[in-house]
Amino acid sequence: MQSRSVLYRKSTMHLLLLSFFAGAICVASAQTTVGNELNLGVDAYKSAHYDEAIAHFQKAVDLDPSSVMAKAYLGTALSQNVVPGLATPENLKTAQQAIDVFYQVIAAEPHDVNSMKQIAGIYFNIKKLDDAKEWQKKIIDEDPSDPEAAYTIGVIDWTEAYQNALKALQDAGINDDGMGNLSAPAPVIESIRQQNAALVDEGIHYLSLAIQLRPDYDDAMQYLNLTYRRKADLDRGDDSARNADLETAKEWTEKAMATRKAKEQSQKNSAPAQP
Repeated sequence: MQSRSVLYRKSTMHLLLLSFFAGAICVASAQTTVGNELNLGVDAYKSAHYDEAIAHFQKAVDLDPSSVMAKAYLGTALSQNVVPGLATPENLKTAQQAIDVFYQVIAAEPHDVNSMKQIAGIYFNIKKLDDAKEWQKKIIDEDPSDPEAAYTIGVIDWTEAYQNALKALQDAGINDDGMGNLSAPAPVIESIRQQNAALVDEGIHYLSLAIQLRPDYDDAMQYLNLTYRRKADLDRGDDSARNADLETAKEWTEKAMATRKAKEQSQKNSAPAQP
């Protein structure tokens, strides 16, 4: 599950970023040097020549430091050179460069949701999860109907809660059973409760919101299953509540599977007939 969702999918981001450049050649005047650099940068970007694109967009920014468009394109191209999950100084430097450029865009355009998404995505990819969550909340403030932002907050909350629980259990020599961990000593569970209570509540809230906004959001359903299993840890001493958590988790797993199958069947039915 983590491998599917904890890192931004490069293919999805690539489509988003290509759409971000749509119409650039029409907007940038080919008769100006800045316009030429933007057009050359867009062409290089579309060919996946990101270093070349960065050079052209940086030149455009140098020629016209007031150009918000040039800065947005530069930040977008820089973000493509950020390798998800890689904590090398070079990768983190590139990530920070992209973030800094997008900060400049937002300083000029405070309601630019696309730049907010870029910042949130970069922070997510370099595992600065608290910063990523903060920016996802800014996105929701701007666009309360965005299910992806709500989903990502829920994923971050579950990720942190899972890591907290796993460490506490492993330190006690116990494997996580995903069923409330009744074998764990009370002090271990209390430690997990103190770290995870707020994360679990927030995660359930935002994952539920994501499904409310997108009723067929099967990934959000699966993460609700996982988050309710973390909630089961917190209800130690209340068997009724713990059992209810586990039953709810099971229900969300079943809903996720049924939703996924329905989507796959719908895709098959809408596919053109083979000659």
